[in-house]
Parts: sequence; C-alpha cells; structure tokens
Amino acid sequence: MDYSKVLSDCVVNLKPSGIRRFFDLANTMEGVISLGVGEPDFKTPYSIRRAGIESLEKGHTWYTANAGLLALREEIGKYLNRRFNLSYNPNTEILITVGGSEAIDLCTRAVINPGDEVLIPEPCFVAYEPIAKLAGAVPVPIYTRAEDDFKLMPKDLKKAITPKTKLLIFPYPANPTGAIMKKDDMEKIAEVLRDTNIIVLSDEIYAELTYEGKHTSFASIDGMRERTVVVNGFSKAYAMTGWRLGYAAGPREILSQMTKVHQFALMCAPTTSQYAAIEAMKNCDEEIERMAIQFGMRRGLIVSSLNRMGLTCANPMGAFYVFPSIKITGMTSEQFAEGLLRSKKVAVVPGNAFGESGEGFVRISYSYSIEHIIEALKRIEAYLDELGVLPKNNE
Repeated sequence: MDYSKVLSDCVVNLKPSGIRRFFDLANTMEGVISLGVGEPDFKTPYSIRRAGIESLEKGHTWYTANAGLLALREEIGKYLNRRFNLSYNPNTEILITVGGSEAIDLCTRAVINPGDEVLIPEPCFVAYEPIAKLAGAVPVPIYTRAEDDFKLMPKDLKKAITPKTKLLIFPYPANPTGAIMKKDDMEKIAEVLRDTNIIVLSDEIYAELTYEGKHTSFASIDGMRERTVVVNGFSKAYAMTGWRLGYAAGPREILSQMTKVHQFALMCAPTTSQYAAIEAMKNCDEEIERMAIQFGMRRGLIVSSLNRMGLTCANPMGAFYVFPSIKITGMTSEQFAEGLLRSKKVAVVPGNAFGESGEGFVRISYSYSIEHIIEALKRIEAYLDELGVLPKNNE
C-alpha cells in the first residue's frame, strides 16, 4: 500500500502543533516543572461534579437532542444575558458542542467556501489556522504587536480585507498574550466591518478571566450581533477541561447550519457533561469569581518576577498567560524553550508556536499553584544567570 497516494494532501501538509513537541520532550525527563499547559489546576467545583454523578445514578445516559439539552441551552441563555447583556433564543440560537474547539470548527465550516479568506490576529491559539485550512479556506494572519498590547488595530484589519474575506477570528481575551479588547477598541473594529458581509467568530472562552473591568462581548456592539457567532465553554472558567463541553450562540441562520454539521459528525455533546453544566450555569458564579481572584494573584507574582529578571512582560488583562520577550538572550523562541527545559527542567512554549509574530517571546501559563510557579521562577532566574543576561540590579 502506497499511503502517499491515499492520504489527504491537506492533512499531511498540516504542521503538528508547536506545543506538542515540547510536551513530548518534557515527558521523557524526570523532575520537569511545566508552565506550558493552559489548564486550570483547580478541581471542578464539587456541586458540578455532584450533578454529573447524580445524572449517571438516575440513568441519564442516552443521546440528547443534537443541539443539546434544552434545559442547558436555557441556562446558557440566562447566563449570557446576566453576565454579558446578550439575548439569544435557546431553541434556535444556541448549540452545545464538544468543547469550544468544536464550535470554532463548526462555525468555520458552516460559512467557508473553498478559497475564502479567514483573517486571524496573531499570535493566536494554535488551532485557528489548521481549522481554516481543513475547511478549504486561505488563512490570512494579521500580526499584532507588543507596543499595541497585542490588540487588533483597525488599520491593520482594514488593510487585510479583500473581496475574498469571509471570516474574522476575534480571539479576546487572547491566548497566548493575555490581551483584551475594551468596548471602545471593539467599536473601532466594528466600524471597519459595518458595511461588509464578513462574519465574526468571537472566541470568548476566557471571558470570565478579565482582571480589570468586565468583559464586553463583540456581539453586544451596535450592529454586530447579526454577523457574530460567540464561542464559549466550560473548560477555563469552571475548571472543566476534561468534561469537553462548549457552546456557540449566534444568528439562527448560521447556527442551523452549524447544527447540521454537528449532527452528522458527533450527534451530540456528552450527556453527563451537559447535566453537570446546568449546575455550573445556575449556581456557580461565585466559584468563577473565586478562581479568577486566585489567577489574578498569580499573575501579579509572575509578571513582577519576569520583569525583574529582564524578560520584558506586559501585565496581561485577561486569560491566564504571560507572553514575555526573551530577546535579551539573543536566542530564538525554540532555542530558549529547549535550553530552559534541558538545563533547568522548566517547560514553557516557544512564541512561534502561535504564529510567526510570536518569535522572540515565550508563553508561560500561570494556571498553576503559587508553590509551583515560585519554584519555576527560581529555575528561570538561574538559567538567565547561567546565560549571563540576568540584570545586575537583580543580584
């Protein structure tokens, strides 16, 4: 069998995740401290776990409706209204998915024709570009810059738009930079889009991790609801990564097509997870806020420490990542990450894993315990000292 003649060229030509190589390498070593995974170290709140267990005890193990349990869609509608002033019909405008990643994939496939262009602000979540390519789209990166706090600038968006532009990924709060877009920032982006037919996929998975002020959804900006699909989920805010549950909310014309693809590909999201998520939506606003406070404390520690070491680092306004510059070392992102891993057994992610504009930076997650972070910071400092680039005033 000549597999080169049977495998999809599109899939074969996809680059593996730049994150995985470092995780795989770290897994071969003893005593590694990882600051690489974007996964909360908190357990899923007890009442959510209990609701999942009770659903199993009651024998709720059958398929749900393709769009998900109506009771969950209703609670999501109430949550979006309560937290972000958004209004959606749970019967036609909300879809439960297998994690936020499936919602991103469904939205992309529902609107893309081969050759359409997808605008992707970078550095960004590693899945956007492969998902666009698998849908037959042409990914068009829009580089964001540290001097702009990694925000999408209206002039850069306008320059990237062509007659083939179909979809804009709008990923704020952002992974890997922790950047956010405030309401006035979004209004400037909306002005660029207002007379176009460009759809916006607003990935708001980190919406509840906004540290100064309240998150504004792009769909709440005047005139943007009709063109925006909001993607969110339970992994980050509720520490439910392994439950694999997300959702999309948007115009019924788009959601109906997304539901069709979901119906044929997956049938429905996990039933047990859906029952647990009802409890999360109903009764866990305080749990969200408790975890966000802890993340905020860790953010302060890691940002001040990295800046003291000379790894210039803006204070991220959202998510649970910092994106420090490692340019003082004269190394590439991959060289720095691999050297730190081999020398001091600390795993971080090279910035170029999130697009070419991430070169010269690394992503460090603070979704870990204070003790874990403190030990990792000591090792990073020792590595910089070993390289001879540690600032003298740090001694």
